[in-house]
Amino acid sequence: MKISNSHQKGEVKILFIKDKKISQLTKTQKDTLSLLGFEGIGNIFIPENKTFVIGIDKSLQDFPNTLRDSLAQAIMSLKKLKIKSISLEAQSLQEIKEICEGILLGNYTFDTFKNEKNKSNLKEVYIHAPTLDKKAVDSLIAQIQIIANSVNTTRELINTPPMEATPEYIVNFVKNLSKEIGFECKVHNTQFLEKEKMGAFLAVSKASCHNPYLVHLTYKPKTSKKSSLKKFVFVGKGLTYDCGGLSLKPSDYMTTMKADKSGACAVIGIVDSLARLGIEAEIHGILGLTENMIGGNAYKPDDILIARNGKSIEVRNTDAEGRLVLADCLSYASDLKPDFLIDLATLTGACVVALGDYTMGIMGYNPKLKEDFLKIASSAGELGGILPFNPYLKKLYKSEVADLCNIPSSRYGSAITAGMFLGEFVAESLLQKWLHLDIAGPAYVEKSWGVNPFGATGAGVRACIEFVKQKA
Repeated sequence: MKISNSHQKGEVKILFIKDKKISQLTKTQKDTLSLLGFEGIGNIFIPENKTFVIGIDKSLQDFPNTLRDSLAQAIMSLKKLKIKSISLEAQSLQEIKEICEGILLGNYTFDTFKNEKNKSNLKEVYIHAPTLDKKAVDSLIAQIQIIANSVNTTRELINTPPMEATPEYIVNFVKNLSKEIGFECKVHNTQFLEKEKMGAFLAVSKASCHNPYLVHLTYKPKTSKKSSLKKFVFVGKGLTYDCGGLSLKPSDYMTTMKADKSGACAVIGIVDSLARLGIEAEIHGILGLTENMIGGNAYKPDDILIARNGKSIEVRNTDAEGRLVLADCLSYASDLKPDFLIDLATLTGACVVALGDYTMGIMGYNPKLKEDFLKIASSAGELGGILPFNPYLKKLYKSEVADLCNIPSSRYGSAITAGMFLGEFVAESLLQKWLHLDIAGPAYVEKSWGVNPFGATGAGVRACIEFVKQKA
């Protein structure tokens, strides 16, 4: 769908109503709305003069996603009409940003494997912004289209089923993407993992018939006006499927485990977008790609693994595998000595219990960095909640037979202890520069919400892109 800054009239005009104020409507329109029982909240189409009314609830006007969500809901209704274009007015750049995101993100559906595709005639959106600078508006629309496309690419990857989206599939996808855009893509195989002594990563991968990969993506601007560039490293958990290993999940909990690669897919989306935007920063993406399966050679509860940084880990539950893959990936990422290190992972169900389906957990040792990220994520349209690290919880993942245990001795606060466990593999000099984002809740939901349809959402992509834009 194409969005443009234009005075051209669409076949249907979008009209916003806030706080049930319908004074800007004609008498005929008011009479029609009254006849249809419209009370000023929600969406309704007036066929007589081809006007689509979006009523915004006063109680939600200060919520950062209200306009985005309203447009996303509207676009689903508008796609059912036999129209090719719509038009609407915007009063500020922020409004334009939210309108574009609502439309472009709300327009996505995963129908790749359906014979009957979701069809729509709607192709053009005209935004009228007569009081705003045309160049600024055009530039903003172009940026949002890049970011939304990256989010939707991330969604598509996550939604792709595990029979197809194997570690090799993700590798080939990102290799082709790197050639298209022009960033570097290094693919490291089992031999590299063995050379780097990534015993935790390798253990998780043992029972899969698919080889594991550590993929290192690097983007640097070809020319820069800055004498020195900030370095951002993003690390993503990429379990293309997770059955729980020998600590086998119940069958109900195996459904949706294709989404356990959401962290790695988000990192791909982040690098994709920042490279296309030509951001003035050095960006690295580290993907830990593998499967957690069962077999005669599977790693076992009671095993003791040696991670890349030399720490030993007692395995008590093979379904706590993501932290093992990330442990070695974070150790590798630490060697890059970044200014900011952020990992994204569908790590714990406990985070979903704490914050709900729609909110990512933000963790780390630097209070200001966590607060900054939370504020930036909110401005980007993503919900976050800070879970505080508590030094008393460290004893819960200590082991009697190794340096650490891969699960805590108590289930209480286990989203936090999982995050603190990851911190054991971040270089000490980087702990104040590191954030852990647990996206287990918002990454994949089986009911549509806001700008997100059924399935994958691309959680973390917009927040991290905006973080780089503000911190670079």
